[in-house]
Amino acid sequence: MAAPKKENFSEGPMPRATSADALRAKVRALLPSMTRSMQRIAETVAEDPAGCSRLTVTELAHRTDTSEATVVRTARRLGYPGYRDLRLALAALAARQETDAGPEVMAGIALDDPLPQVVAKLAHDEQQVLADTAAGLDPAQLEAVVAAMVDARRIVAFGIGASALVAEDLAQKLLRIGLVAHAHGEMHQAMTDAVQLRPGDVAIGVSHSGGTVDVVEPLQLAFHNGATTVAVTSRPDGPLTQYADHVLATAAGQESDLRPAAMSSRTSQLLVIDCLFIGVAQRTYETARRGLAASYEALAPRHRTALDEGGTRR
Repeated sequence: MAAPKKENFSEGPMPRATSADALRAKVRALLPSMTRSMQRIAETVAEDPAGCSRLTVTELAHRTDTSEATVVRTARRLGYPGYRDLRLALAALAARQETDAGPEVMAGIALDDPLPQVVAKLAHDEQQVLADTAAGLDPAQLEAVVAAMVDARRIVAFGIGASALVAEDLAQKLLRIGLVAHAHGEMHQAMTDAVQLRPGDVAIGVSHSGGTVDVVEPLQLAFHNGATTVAVTSRPDGPLTQYADHVLATAAGQESDLRPAAMSSRTSQLLVIDCLFIGVAQRTYETARRGLAASYEALAPRHRTALDEGGTRR
């Protein structure tokens, strides 16, 4: 379907990485949009922040077999005004890495890791993803999305796979406080609902990659019909954001063979969803309070245990 792309209202510096893990995650997310020369620089910086922090722009260009101009462009692509700013940030990241958790936690999950080690590594990565997502969220974008949701006639969320679970989580939360909300994880249903959206409605696309066609196309259709559109993604430069009035950026967690992107991205997406829900509930408190109370009362009988009903566990 041909439709003009929206002006990207979220343009500006990418959120800066707050840890070595976050820097590597950002580089992984941005690599597809970089030239091969920029990829070499970004990969080198992500793998050795301490070493690169000691290099001049000329030395880094020589180490990566690129040019000084490409080094500067890469620094800007990573969210820094210039190479000097990137170099200072790398030095800070390296210092933080020395005082952070030990290498046994920072490393990825190995096939022979005992479960206690798996728990420690997952907990560390989850905490880091949450911190990086919180640091990178644009408060102005978040406020604008909450305001649009509060006034919305209806809210529809789109997602595929693990992102569909996140979309469903938002919809069921909003339903409990009296808003009209739906979530779709199947393309035909998503398109059928998107074609009904109008000005005054809100459409939210959830996609880690920002390029999932089954999320991009419903959001594009919602935009074409005049709905307020929102992208929740770790790729603020991806196709999804071209049809979004507002972009809520998520951090990409550490990905491995045992922990694919679908797992690592879900934590950051759920944080954004919870922020939206709390923001809406704050601004509609009386209605939200009544809605939560009513849904709790309606569901309470379904939560009775066998002991409550008969006195004997069955």
